[in-house]
Amino acid sequence: MFQWTVAPGLEMRLFQAEDAEAVFAIVERNRRHLREWLPWIDRTRSARDIRVFIEEVVLPQYAASQGPQAAIWLEGGICGSVGCHPIDWANRHCSLGYWIDAAQQGKGIVTRCCAAMLDYLFRDAGLHRVTIQCGTGNLRSCAIPQRLGFTREGVLREAEWVNDRWVDLVLWRMLAQEWKKL
Repeated sequence: MFQWTVAPGLEMRLFQAEDAEAVFAIVERNRRHLREWLPWIDRTRSARDIRVFIEEVVLPQYAASQGPQAAIWLEGGICGSVGCHPIDWANRHCSLGYWIDAAQQGKGIVTRCCAAMLDYLFRDAGLHRVTIQCGTGNLRSCAIPQRLGFTREGVLREAEWVNDRWVDLVLWRMLAQEWKKL
């Protein structure tokens, strides 16, 4: 199982089915905040929806060596997620996604977890390229790849349908030879 200590009291752990209730509680508390940028929020109506995602997507993806999707654990409780979209092994590439409870924003948690995930992906998994795509208006999300030293490659126009509108996405990239841990 994927488990990575980021700092004292902060770690990433592969989602498990038993995490579904806690994750759904965070989604419910943050529904308005998260739905602006995450297309899956409106389709997530119960802890069962989270459990199905974990059992049918997260665990098989990890078992197939296509990368972890992890819960962020802060002082013993889940507060968000950072994870890989399935790894493209032919090109040694994946993209990262992340979200966090609004009450935990602005504390550097996601940045530190993304840095730890990049260490894992470049050093342990041997990837060559990692990308992050953020809504152009999602300034907090875009600040993370900027802080981590990613290069902005461009804007993908109307690239994602998020609940009720098209969203332009900024494409950020990091190559293995460019990665230097914070």
